[in-house]
Amino acid sequence: MAIRVRNIRVHNRAEALAEIAAVGSDRSGCRLMAPKAVHRLLKLSGVTPKQANIIKQEMLGKGGEAAVARKVVEGLGEETDVLLMGTLKQYEALLVKLRMQPFGLAELAEQIRQVLQNLEGRRPRRLDCRGKELVLGERTLIMGILNATPDSFSDGGRFIDPSAAVAHARQMVADGADIIDLGGESTRPGYVPVAEEEELRRVMPVLEKLVGEVPVPISIDTTKAGVARRALEAGAHIINDQWALRADPAMAAVAAEFNAPVVLMHNRQGTEYRDMMGEMIDFFRESIAMAEKAGLSRDQIIIDPGIGFGKTLEQNLEVMRRLRELDCLGLPVLLGTSRKSLIAGTLNLPPDERVEGTAATVAVGIAAGVDIVRVHDVKEMARVARMTDAMVRRNVCAADAD
Repeated sequence: MAIRVRNIRVHNRAEALAEIAAVGSDRSGCRLMAPKAVHRLLKLSGVTPKQANIIKQEMLGKGGEAAVARKVVEGLGEETDVLLMGTLKQYEALLVKLRMQPFGLAELAEQIRQVLQNLEGRRPRRLDCRGKELVLGERTLIMGILNATPDSFSDGGRFIDPSAAVAHARQMVADGADIIDLGGESTRPGYVPVAEEEELRRVMPVLEKLVGEVPVPISIDTTKAGVARRALEAGAHIINDQWALRADPAMAAVAAEFNAPVVLMHNRQGTEYRDMMGEMIDFFRESIAMAEKAGLSRDQIIIDPGIGFGKTLEQNLEVMRRLRELDCLGLPVLLGTSRKSLIAGTLNLPPDERVEGTAATVAVGIAAGVDIVRVHDVKEMARVARMTDAMVRRNVCAADAD
């Protein structure tokens, strides 16, 4: 029989271990070879020339590669990006050497180790939602959107009446919603901010009814600490903050006081980026630090790339293509693309005709590892999620390879 050649794709050490074992290698050989089968491309930013030259020399010495700016090699410039290229085995050897180096390289080694660990995958885990529980990682969770607003871009005014809102929430739960996300302020393009009192007037009558009538966790979609506090006191379970604790300096303390899970969404004024994904990840790290400083556990944090916020159409599409880069943070990811301008700009359709476009973004997001999708069309997107989960979800992570 002629020799045949094909490619194999592995995403982490556990998948490499499985492929090597399938060849018939013995257990000890599998464990030795698995780190050589996984290649990682890591980008370091803000590296000094002295640090960069040491990193490059050490990575080359391990058989890997490190790309740095030409000016650094020539001893010029104040800082550079460094692109590291190597297998897990090569990184393991690099970290041993960096831990023995001065100039802050021991601390850098710990950062690299943590990112490499995060890229191995997240174990399914339980999220404590103030008395209710969600399991993250076993299947994609559905967050149903409930707008108690007169001016939301898709369904403004339909659920202002508390009875209508509660009936819609119950239907979303019946259709497969795992979370109900209640908001009282539209964030559509050109929206007019509302005062805290008006936002409370919209959401509190709905929330007070929801708490006793739906079995799933309720998320309060707000950027105001006062609204979040009142909602949590009334029985809400999660804070969904579209400004990632930055719009109201008291928000982090409220989340910590109630030990409420918080969704941190990427947002900004303007769309000028030098390195969009790098800046997004830095943004999240800063907001995560704010949450932890206030006393909230990292285990209570979810991140959202903020599709449609602070990004052009092309930038939104780029984020969708690069969602896997958020894996470096090791946190659950929520994706909100439902009926948004990303779909309008691509398909040129009104909000009530964007279900197929939404389905495409949901499927791509799940394939890229997102844990929660925030949607209007719960029944349809729950089906998309179940089908996509059946094809792509794996409960395999590095810990399973130990």
